[in-house]
Amino acid sequence: MGSYIIRRVIQSIIVILIVSVMVFAGMRVLPGDPIYMLFNPNQIRSMSPEELAKIRHDAGLDRSMIAQYVDWMGGVFRGDLGQSILTKEPVSKDLIKRIPITGYIGVIAFIISLVIGVPAGIISAIRRGTWLDTVVTTIANLGITVPIFWLGIILMWLFAVKLHWLPTSGFTSPFTDFWMSTKQMLMPVFCMSIFAIAGNARQTRSSMLEVLRQDYIRTAWSKGLKERVVIIGHALKNSLIPIVTLAGMGIAGIFGGSVLIEQVFNIPGMGRLAVDSLFQHDYTYVQGITMVMTGIVVFSNLLVDLTYGWLDPRIRYN
Repeated sequence: MGSYIIRRVIQSIIVILIVSVMVFAGMRVLPGDPIYMLFNPNQIRSMSPEELAKIRHDAGLDRSMIAQYVDWMGGVFRGDLGQSILTKEPVSKDLIKRIPITGYIGVIAFIISLVIGVPAGIISAIRRGTWLDTVVTTIANLGITVPIFWLGIILMWLFAVKLHWLPTSGFTSPFTDFWMSTKQMLMPVFCMSIFAIAGNARQTRSSMLEVLRQDYIRTAWSKGLKERVVIIGHALKNSLIPIVTLAGMGIAGIFGGSVLIEQVFNIPGMGRLAVDSLFQHDYTYVQGITMVMTGIVVFSNLLVDLTYGWLDPRIRYN
């Protein structure tokens, strides 16, 4: 187990390094210059080339890409994600405020996707061919295909503009006003979890149907065990590996979906900050946010891999 964890950690570090190179180089090949975002066009035209060169030098943009990358990664390994080109504020300072917001929405959406998706898939499998199976399968197919940004706009139009039941946008901390926070989170959380709910339901149904055909399940039925014991005690645990795999992948989808949802509902989280920084060519913010999200995804994948051994004792980490 120990050697396996060490190998996986080394692999994770390699993945993070590859992502860091890609996002660092990708930001710099995009058209545009972040220096031009600091001033209006009239100010830019009134500046001499020497003044622009000095501003670029102060921002560290006149050095080679390799030197900039080494300097940035050196700071990352020390816990310093760099300094904003536009605001001159440390990136980590702003992320500390925004990560809990994105995490709060993402964790709730992740829990809901499991609480609703997995039982729906189980019911669909054990009631295969009935109207319940048809309803669950149809809703799951719709949830897989619906664009979440379009769904967010429709929900906003219906529940906020027409019915006036929910606020249109914004975020309030649950520690400040729990009721207002709950109302503001209903639509974003639903939009973020709908794809994961549908995916979990489809995967659970498929896995359960495969396990329910096994000989030991038929033996359990023939022994007269109750349905609850057969389904939960025997079938569910042995079908959890693909479900856990999909759920781990869903973490990346949920945090990736926050980029769209936070824009639609005007939520000041990491996703919205990433989009704003991308349009403003604020390199360090985009790089820092990407590294944080990559770390979350890599860590969740490691946890999923370690969970396999607990779910199936036949799996050994050699």
